[in-house]
Parts: sequence; C-alpha cells; structure tokens
Amino acid sequence: MSWDRQITIKTPQELEIMRAAGRINAEALAAAKSAAHVGATTADVNAAAEEVLARHGVVSPFKNYPGPYPYPASTCVSINEELVHGIPGKRKLRDGDIVTVDCGNVYQGWVADSAITFGVGSISEEASKLLEATEKSLQAGIEKMVAGNRIGDIAFAIQEHTEKRHGYGVVRELVGHGLGKNLHEDPQVPNYGKRGSGPKLKEGLVLAIEPMINLGKRNVYTEDDGWTVRTTDGKASVHFEHDVCVRKGKADILSDYSIIEKAEMANPNLFTNQVFQPLV
Repeated sequence: MSWDRQITIKTPQELEIMRAAGRINAEALAAAKSAAHVGATTADVNAAAEEVLARHGVVSPFKNYPGPYPYPASTCVSINEELVHGIPGKRKLRDGDIVTVDCGNVYQGWVADSAITFGVGSISEEASKLLEATEKSLQAGIEKMVAGNRIGDIAFAIQEHTEKRHGYGVVRELVGHGLGKNLHEDPQVPNYGKRGSGPKLKEGLVLAIEPMINLGKRNVYTEDDGWTVRTTDGKASVHFEHDVCVRKGKADILSDYSIIEKAEMANPNLFTNQVFQPLV
C-alpha cells in the first residue's frame, strides 16, 4: 500500500472527530464479530460491518484502495495463516479458526483504522496463547506512546513481549503508521526495533499501532490474488490494531474495544479472550 509522506499533529477538535470515527469503527468490528460463527462466510462478516458503515453514512478507505487491482471490500477478513488483506468471499468459517477483521472508515474527512483477531468455537491452546500475547504486546506498545519517547520504544516493547519472551515471529514487511486525513501517513511504526531510536513522539501525533505476530517463523508472502498475505510456514498469525494519540502523561486510545468486547460476550460461538485493559 502506498504512503503519504507527512507527519501531522492533530488539534483537540480534530482528535474528537477521530475519536468519533473510532467509535464507528468499533461498532462495525463488533457487528462483524457478531456475524462470525461456524458456517458463516467471510463475505457475511464483511457485510455486517458494511451495514454499520452505511448506517453512519461513512465509507471505508479500504474499498477501491489502489493495488494490483482496486481492493473490493470495506474490510479485510483473514483466517488462520492469513496475516492481513484477506479478501472477503465464499470461504466458510470452521470450528477452531482464528479470524482477523481489519476495518476503516472516513468520518468528516478523518480516518479510523483498527483490527481485531478472535477465535471461532473451540480454538487450540497455542492459538489462545498467541492471541493473548499479541494483544498484550499492543498494550505494551501503547504504554510507550508518551511525548518525548521515540518510535523505537514502541517497536522494542512489542518485539520484547512477543519475540523475545515467547519466541513468536514478528513480521518485518508490514508496519503500523501515522493516521489522519490519510490512511497511511508517516511515521512508519515497525513491531521490532531498538529502544531510543527513530523519530521523537510529539503530543497530538496519532499512530495506528498494529502488532502482526506469527505462531511460527516471521516470514510471509503475498498470494497470487495480489492482496492476501500469508505465513510461509502455514502457521497461524494474529493482528490487533488501535488508533492512539501521543500525550505527555499517558497515551490516549481513540479506538474503542469495549463495544467489541460486549459483542464477544453476547456471541456463544466465539472464543472469549479478554486481555486488553484500556488505558484511561
């Protein structure tokens, strides 16, 4: 995906619009998660999210995004060994699948971009541990989003929790990013790196923090469809993403998982994985 080479600092008014976009995104992800059950298709999951976006009168920046051909859906729905950019279609969900839904919307000109991974039915213990570790690494990265820290502090925290502590593969080819009026802004935010390195974090900078962590090796490849990214060893991958604003004392999460967690608790077909404790 292409990048807009700019770093923008948001005003308080702009941040509140982005927070509203984040709530819409959370509602769409919650609907997608509620639609996930054994036998549902990835197109069903996408349709549930699209219904929410349409109700709010917003569009997804993913749809028609330029690439090998315009991306055809409002969400990416990726299963098991698919890391990101899975194209919704006829594939049916099975018991034991882990599913990643990545969703975006543009509200009053400002972008929200967030992702969740969850299990359908009864998932394996190793998949459950991967989900937990990846979500905790997201929290660890967010905790470093304080003015005066650097991009490398976020990257190191994520890598430390997943690769060094658990031995999981941290994907190098895809990264987090700045966010604002454009889906992809600078700076890029790797999920691996050295403490104290990279651009300094300034108050009002918004980043999409998104650890992409593999159960096995870190290596990935893109399928012939030009979009879907898979692990080379065929082992599962997990992806979580939050939109977060840098503050002086404590990071400000603009996206909202509480709506999603309620949908999770209400759906008996899903594996419940409540790890993330929102920072306030």
